Amino acid sequence: MASAEFASHEGLEGPALLEALFREKDVQPIRSVDDLACEGIFETDAELAEFLTWVRAERNANLA
Repeated sequence: MASAEFASHEGLEGPALLEALFREKDVQPIRSVDDLACEGIFETDAELAEFLTWVRAERNANLA
């Protein structure tokens, strides 16, 4: 990572590197679930149902 793009992060690691990257990208914390809401993620109700079925199966698989 010797490029000029990463020069400001030289010598940083762990939390200090993360904080520098967050500042550089102007990352903001998620304050509510509304921050994640987007229209048109699923094209059909069937796609949404398939995704929810997958999520449910993954949650159940990881309970044991």
